[in-house]
Amino acid sequence: MGLGVGLVGLPNVGKSTTFNALTKAQNAEAQNYPFCTIEPNKAVVPVPDKRLDELAKIVKPERIQHSTIDFVDIAGLVKGASKGEGLGNQFLSNIREVEVILHMVRCFDDSNIVHVEGGINPLRDIEIIETELIYADIAQCEKKIDRLKKQAKSCKTSAAQLVVAEELFKHLEDLQPVKTFANIDDENFKALDKEMRFLSNKDVIYGANVDEEALANGGNDYVDMVKNHASQVGAEVIMLCAKIEEELVGLDDAEAKEFLDSLGVSESGLEQIIQKAFDKLGLQSYFTAGVKEVRAWTIRKNTKAPQAAAVIHNDFEKGFIRAEVIAYEDFIANGGELGAKNAGKMRLEGKEYIVCDGDIMHFRFNV
Repeated sequence: MGLGVGLVGLPNVGKSTTFNALTKAQNAEAQNYPFCTIEPNKAVVPVPDKRLDELAKIVKPERIQHSTIDFVDIAGLVKGASKGEGLGNQFLSNIREVEVILHMVRCFDDSNIVHVEGGINPLRDIEIIETELIYADIAQCEKKIDRLKKQAKSCKTSAAQLVVAEELFKHLEDLQPVKTFANIDDENFKALDKEMRFLSNKDVIYGANVDEEALANGGNDYVDMVKNHASQVGAEVIMLCAKIEEELVGLDDAEAKEFLDSLGVSESGLEQIIQKAFDKLGLQSYFTAGVKEVRAWTIRKNTKAPQAAAVIHNDFEKGFIRAEVIAYEDFIANGGELGAKNAGKMRLEGKEYIVCDGDIMHFRFNV
């Protein structure tokens, strides 16, 4: 299952430092100069889920396995990226392959860390990146229109798509993102988007990278700017201090909690980012709980039981008979599977059952 989240932003805003902390491995170059990252770094990141720990307290398994998300650290974009500045075309193509964008924005002053635009201005920085995404979509749309014009003479589908593509092109020329296009629910547009993977139509999470003081104080004026912008475009903002997140990597859970408590912060910014990205991707988890392993399995929301079973093994879907299901809350409240059964909290569900987030499941199948 492709679950890509791409870290984007101007150079030197903390993308690679954030990526290092996300992956809990110092394998992404993080230096004080532009274009430090050239090839995209990729990593599989576990999704924090306290429910797994609670299940493990009851089941006492040999191991715990989390759901995961793929994160991609994409090189810093600059003004003119859509025209190839700073290897921009290459970097933009990397963004096209992800489903959600984590847009890192610098929200701190530090004269020792250079800024490619000469000073700190989050709104300017956001506009630079988002304008380049629109320019890249304009180029893609223009090429598609040229192809559709040739095909439209003999193909009704192409003719219908051409009308929508030309309307979209006018919309983009006004420097408006694809996500605000009036005909976004049109089936012809959906077909175009599926093929072109328009950059300015992707879900965005803003990562406001602050210093330690702003983190402890709950933000600063720069963060307020980002939040105001995000509210206007229907996006979310998560504040974090990438430097602190990297320091947390080497601490155990108790030490990390103590460190965060000392800053007056209840949850790591990266944990919030991972969980929010998981939700933005339209994903949820169900669990299997046995003495060998307590495990979270990743599925799309609104997935039916046989397709959920296929995530474990294709044979589970082919020979699906039924699913034994216990809601997470019932499993915990009754001290595990046996207690939930005795309390009448285990259900037998068939092929049409839509799996709920947190279901503990056991599949019966025959092949």
